[in-house]
Amino acid sequence: MSSASLPNAPRVLVVEPASSGGATLIGVAAESGLRVVVASADTGDRALSDAVRTAAEQVLTVETNDQAALEAAVREAHEREPFDAVLAGSDIYVAVTARVAHSLGLRGLPVDTVERVRDKSVMRAAVAAAGLRTPRFAEVTTEDELRAAAGHIGFPCVLKPVACSGSIHVSRADTPDELLSAFRRLVTDPVPDMGKLHEHRVLVEEYVEGPEFSADGYTADSVTTVVALTRTLLGPEPGFVEMGHLTPADVDDTALKTVESYVADVVAAVNLTSGPFHCELRLAADGPVLIEIGARLPGDRIVELVRLVTGVSLPKVALADALAVDPEGMGAFAGPEAAAAGIRFFAAEKLASFQGLTGWQQITELPEVTESALYFAPGDEIPAVQDCRSRLGHALFTADSPAQALSRWRHLGDSVRPN
Repeated sequence: MSSASLPNAPRVLVVEPASSGGATLIGVAAESGLRVVVASADTGDRALSDAVRTAAEQVLTVETNDQAALEAAVREAHEREPFDAVLAGSDIYVAVTARVAHSLGLRGLPVDTVERVRDKSVMRAAVAAAGLRTPRFAEVTTEDELRAAAGHIGFPCVLKPVACSGSIHVSRADTPDELLSAFRRLVTDPVPDMGKLHEHRVLVEEYVEGPEFSADGYTADSVTTVVALTRTLLGPEPGFVEMGHLTPADVDDTALKTVESYVADVVAAVNLTSGPFHCELRLAADGPVLIEIGARLPGDRIVELVRLVTGVSLPKVALADALAVDPEGMGAFAGPEAAAAGIRFFAAEKLASFQGLTGWQQITELPEVTESALYFAPGDEIPAVQDCRSRLGHALFTADSPAQALSRWRHLGDSVRPN
């Protein structure tokens, strides 16, 4: 049990804190004196970290992919001692969590529209219906539908699952054969994502040229606030592995205002009524184009980049919204600690097993590196995939300007190599 929690403090339930944002949410909640209960299957890729176990008052072990079983277990726990709020710990469980909150009569996203921030096909349709720029897309489930969609969308195009996270199985295709190969890799992947095998339901969508960004913020009292715009740095295509993020993005005021206005319109289109959002987009020649929006905290430690640069604790904002209290009273707003910050991920480069990183110790000792972590131990097998599951580790750093942050991101990448 967290030493900071008090017997009469608000009791919050977090469903499957599988992402770094979810784990951070639990840590911040415990540090704020809240009593945290975690609902998790606690197995496979949903196994809880030691840090989450330490921060949580209780772990409610239940199959979170079974809505009825989850609601029954949560309701039983709620009847013994009521929860004051229910929050999703990762993108995949946003809709599930909204339904749990609704069943308990607690604050949450509207269950009749929550799929707009979870199912990318529903999301695309809602944004397009609002008259906003979104990639041309088609939903497919079979190889015949795939070929028909490619004829409509054209090449290059992007194939992506409708409901995965972490850019898993997102791939660019320049030819029909590449598109078919990407589809077959997805539908035959034996490795589950959050305990589920991949659906055959995918999107084929227009490839949008332009740099990639994420806009992170929150909605409260019908007002959408973009706290920070972050540049996303990707690995080589055809994959879209996120190899780094830089906050704030180095864009001019006109571009920033355009993005903020577009994001507010997207938030309205998907009916994101309150709480945090993570909106990924590309800046094309004709303006912002949505990649996806999630009703959640960002992963990849972006919450820490935002906190360092703006002073805003997005986890505290999320907790305050779920509890219907003033975020300022929770200490969500403080002063910035750095002019810029970034995170560098290190690639597996198709290695079968992890043996270490040359240069790792040296970069962890740099004064600008404030946090570092390796995801594998020597001898561990590295997943034979080229998405976020095969990244080896990260280094989080500060800088005096966005330009210096980009330079440091490159330097860190040049300084570390797999053994």
